[in-house]
Amino acid sequence: MNISTSKSLFDRAQQSIPGGVNSPVRAFKGVGGTPIFMDHAKGAYMYDVDGNKYIDYINSWGPMILGHAYAPVVKAIQEKAVFSTSFGAPTQLEIEIAELIKSMVPNVDLIRMVNSGTEACMSAIRLARGYTGRNKFIKFEGCYHGHADAFLVKAGSGLATFDIQTVPGVSAAVAQDTLTCAYNDLDAVKELVVNHPNEIAAIIIEPVAGNMGCIIPKEGFLEGLRKVCDENGMLLIFDEVMTGFRLAPGGAQERLGVDADLVTYGKVIGAGMPVGAFGGRREIMEHIAPLGKVYQAGTLSGNPLAMIAGITLLKELSENPHFYANIEVKADRLHAGLDEVLKASGIPYVINHMGSMISVHFSEKPVENFDDAAAANNALFSKFFHAMLDRGVYLPPSAYETWFISDALSESDIEYTVNAVKESLESIRVR
Repeated sequence: MNISTSKSLFDRAQQSIPGGVNSPVRAFKGVGGTPIFMDHAKGAYMYDVDGNKYIDYINSWGPMILGHAYAPVVKAIQEKAVFSTSFGAPTQLEIEIAELIKSMVPNVDLIRMVNSGTEACMSAIRLARGYTGRNKFIKFEGCYHGHADAFLVKAGSGLATFDIQTVPGVSAAVAQDTLTCAYNDLDAVKELVVNHPNEIAAIIIEPVAGNMGCIIPKEGFLEGLRKVCDENGMLLIFDEVMTGFRLAPGGAQERLGVDADLVTYGKVIGAGMPVGAFGGRREIMEHIAPLGKVYQAGTLSGNPLAMIAGITLLKELSENPHFYANIEVKADRLHAGLDEVLKASGIPYVINHMGSMISVHFSEKPVENFDDAAAANNALFSKFFHAMLDRGVYLPPSAYETWFISDALSESDIEYTVNAVKESLESIRVR
């Protein structure tokens, strides 16, 4: 595969951009080699600057659930852009998307738009602290809630890819208020609560983790967290930046039957535009300024192009009663094909899968938390990644990221992917 133009652009980028990229995982440090520079995308496919075509299993890390350049979304953005790209003042679109989200999501009375998932999670924690009058919170090792200081303690995804255990610039005073334990370990959560009585404002969690690969909550785990929060005056925050509107119209709350006090969103609600949101029960959300004293603001929050893109996409999802069943059929077929090929290879593996999120771990034991994901054969994953890339299948360039399925994926795409997996594993064995 010729990637000479990508190599040239990467050399050029490193002269002006730290590491040549504007988000670390794009640098391919986790898998080695040269990052691929993309030119355009349509449906299930991306095309790089050298003219290579790839079946896309990143989908911009989740938002392209209907595929790239989805015509109604593109049209809506184009039509709205002629009226201005930003006002810094309220618009009707902000009301419409808030009403639409409330109609789809259980347990959300009020919602505030922001510009990213990081902003959403950062604001939700600040609100939880302001509401409870407590400073500490619990997060789970390997869960990534954005790059705000308090979250960069034993985070997954990009930090895991770069083996960053402590982050320079994050003060000890900030880090000491972040309590961590293993995902799926309810007893460890209960121990933290006992050891820090009346100090913990909230528990924040990816209800289905996507930043250490796809990790599924054990039966009773989320229900247990809900009970712990209820019994100790703490808030339960679901980070649904990945799972929101992807696992079900109402996200993980609906899919898994557990209500959170606050929920954060991103990805799908912007259809690829920079956007995030946080919402929850009225009595909590009314503590946000201008109603309350917990301050949060953003000049570009509720940007009209992001709002119309999100409205258009969410309407497509909410008005198609068969959408989620159809996309899960595709994910199930991919899972079955991967399972068959990997089993025949004799290589130890685990496939974790829920809805349209899936990941492959080259592991001899179940992968239920970050330590399990880290103990897998991630050097083998790097070889596998490049073998798949050579065959025109674009996977996340890290063993610590979930794959995302789009509805644009066809039966032939799935069949091609499974064959590519078979060929890739065979080529790795030859080496």
